[in-house]
Amino acid sequence: MKKSFLWRAHGCAFLLTSAFIFSSPAASPAGDVVGKITVGYQGWFGCAGDGAPLPSYLAWWHWSGNAASAPSPTNTSIKSWPDMREYTTTFHSAYSNLGNGQPAQLFSSYTQQTINTQFRWMQENNIDTAALQRFNPNSDEGPVRDAIASRVRTAAETYGRKFYIMYDLGGWTNMQTEVKADWTNKMSALTASSSYARQNGKPVVCFWGIAMNDANHPWSASVCLDVVNWFKSQGCYVVGGVRRDWRTVDSTYLPVYQALNMISPWMIGAIGDIAGADNAYTTLTVPDQAWCNSNNVDYQPCVLPGDLQERQRKHGDFMWRMFYNVVRAGCQGIYISMYDEFNEGNQIMKTAENASQIPTGSGIWALDEDGTACSSDYYLRLTGDGGRMLKGQIALTATRPTQPIASTVAKKLVPGASVSLLAQANGQYVCADNGGSSPLIANRAAAGPWEHFTVVDMGSGNVALRAQANSQYVCADNSGSSPLIANRAAAGFWESFTEVDAGSGKIGLRALVNSQYVCADNAGANPLIANRAAIGGWETFTVAP
Repeated sequence: MKKSFLWRAHGCAFLLTSAFIFSSPAASPAGDVVGKITVGYQGWFGCAGDGAPLPSYLAWWHWSGNAASAPSPTNTSIKSWPDMREYTTTFHSAYSNLGNGQPAQLFSSYTQQTINTQFRWMQENNIDTAALQRFNPNSDEGPVRDAIASRVRTAAETYGRKFYIMYDLGGWTNMQTEVKADWTNKMSALTASSSYARQNGKPVVCFWGIAMNDANHPWSASVCLDVVNWFKSQGCYVVGGVRRDWRTVDSTYLPVYQALNMISPWMIGAIGDIAGADNAYTTLTVPDQAWCNSNNVDYQPCVLPGDLQERQRKHGDFMWRMFYNVVRAGCQGIYISMYDEFNEGNQIMKTAENASQIPTGSGIWALDEDGTACSSDYYLRLTGDGGRMLKGQIALTATRPTQPIASTVAKKLVPGASVSLLAQANGQYVCADNGGSSPLIANRAAAGPWEHFTVVDMGSGNVALRAQANSQYVCADNSGSSPLIANRAAAGFWESFTEVDAGSGKIGLRALVNSQYVCADNAGANPLIANRAAIGGWETFTVAP
C-alpha cells in the first residue's frame, strides 16, 4: 500500500508552492459531497415563546444549562455569541444588555426566518451542502427535530443549497433498528426534495459516531456493518463519521470502513493550533488518504475554525492552515465543524465582532479577541475561499486569501429574490419599459411586473438582474456607455453589478464592466446609465419586495 501511495503522490503531484499537492484519484466523481464543502448544521436552539413543540423544561433548548430558564452568565451552555443583526424574530435572554446598549436577544432554530437567514449566508458564501444533525428522535425532542428538518428542506430549496441527514449515533437505545425505522418512516421522504444531496446518483446519509466503541457509541462492528449495508441496500451513499485514529485502533471495524462510501474523521479536541494541524496532516491526513485511495473509498477530512473562547483562531490563520493541509493531501471533500455550534465555540456562522455586540459582564470573547478586528461573516468568507481552493478555482496557497475585515452590512439584493428598485432621485420605481424593449427608466409610481427583477448570483459578491417583463438580463450596454437595458439572454461581464452600501438602508449599483455607478440621470427623467464615479442622490436606490 505504501508503494502504491508513493507512486500516486509523486506520479500525479504538481508544484504550486513549496509543497506538493497530491492529486488523489477520487473513488467517485464530483457530486454534492465529493468536490464540495459540507458544513455540520445543528439546528438545535430553542427559545421560550417560539412555538416549538418542546416541554417547558426544554424551553431554552441548548442555550441554557438549565433549559427551563432563560440563559444568563450563570445559566448557559454556549461559549460564543451570535451576531443578531439580521434576524427579524428574536427572543430576550436573561443576559445584560450588549455593549452597545441593545437588549441581549437570541434566535430560535424553530423559526423559519432563522433557518432561511442561515441558509442565505451559505448561498452568499458559496457553501455547498449542510449535514443536518439527527439525534435520537424517540424522546421529547423528536417533534421539534422533525419540524426543523422540514424547515431545513424549505430553506435549502429557497437558496439553492444541498442538505442531507447525518445521524448522530450517541444515545440511541436500540440504534440498529431505530435508525432504520426513522429513515423508513420519516427521513427518507426528504429525498424527494430537489435539494437533498446526492452522490453517484444516490441520496447521501451519514452516521456520526460509527465504529467508536465507547460508552456513548457502544455499537459492535457487526451492528455497524449491518446498518451501513442496510442503508446501502436502500440505495444510499453512506458516509461514516469516525474517530480520528480510526485506522490504527480495533481492526475488527475494518470491514465497516471498507463498506463505507466515504470516511470523515472527527478532529474536534485533537487540534488547537497550527503546529497541531501540521502534525495531523503528517500522522493522520496523508495516511488516511492513502488508505482510502487503496480501498476505493472517498475521503472527507474535518476542518474547524478553532474554539473562539479558548482563543485558538488566530484571525483565520489556524483554519486556513487546515484547509491548505487537506487540499494538498488530495481530499475528495471537506467537512466543516461546525456551522452553528455556539455551544463549543467552533461556529463559522456570523458571530459577534467586538464587545459592542456581546452582553456586558458575560466573559464571552468576540472575534477580535486577539486584537485583530474580524467582520462577523469572516469565517463564512474563509470557508468559501477554502471551497474555491478545493475545487481548483484558486491555486493551492498556504496564505489565506481573504482579510478579516469587510463590510458586514446585510445585503439587500439577495440571490433568488424578486425585487423592485425605488430611485432616490425622484421617488419612482425603475421600469423595464415597453416590455423590456426600451432602456430602464425610473418613472413608475407603483411596482408591477415591468418593475420587478429577479436577483441572480454571479459569484464573488456580484449579481445580475433578470427583468420579469421579458426574462432578459439587464446589461450595461456598450461597456457601460449606453443606457441600461434588459436585452440579454444570458448574464456575463456586462450584466454583472456589485451592490454597495449607501447608508440609511439604501444601495448603489456599480457596473462590473466599467466600475461606474448606475445613475437615474437628470433627476430620473433620463434612462439609467452606469457613468458615475461616486454615489450621490441620483445614484442611490431603495430595494423593495
